[in-house]
Amino acid sequence: MEKALVLHGKTFRPFISNAQIEKAIDTVAQRLNQDYSDSSQTEPPIVLCTLTGAIMFTSELMKRISFPAEFQAIKLSSYEGTQSTGHVRQEGLLGSVSGRRVLVVEDIVDTGNTIEALEGILKDAGAADIRICSLLLKKDVYKKNIPIDYVAMEIPSRFIVGFGLDYDGLGRNTSDIYVID
Repeated sequence: MEKALVLHGKTFRPFISNAQIEKAIDTVAQRLNQDYSDSSQTEPPIVLCTLTGAIMFTSELMKRISFPAEFQAIKLSSYEGTQSTGHVRQEGLLGSVSGRRVLVVEDIVDTGNTIEALEGILKDAGAADIRICSLLLKKDVYKKNIPIDYVAMEIPSRFIVGFGLDYDGLGRNTSDIYVID
């Protein structure tokens, strides 16, 4: 890992190595493969990537799942700078989920506002079953009643970048995760 990362004048220090991330993804993928092992006998679930932060996680996860699955994406955002706005903006579901099992893939769950909004969107669109899979969970700030079914790693409530997560558009392309100084 690099010593530090400077984005928009803010310094971020190493927090989670790519090796730790990859190991956590392996563990989540094993659980998903067990839980969705019936997918060859039923209609395949939809793996729904929440854009843009979950692209890297979803990509790595898709390489590791052994069950048939369809891929879709939805663009949601609630952050400006280093803070959640508390409002979730949706830019569209890219396909039908009506009557289908949906596995939502998130980069990070903190307040849960995005998960709550997304669950409403998917229910309104007729999803038959909704499961949530997140690379990271800030358990101490998550206060919603929606279960996060699969969590790769729990982290403290700190602002982070890397492995798909950004600070005003920068930092997504690092293979490690950094925390703001």
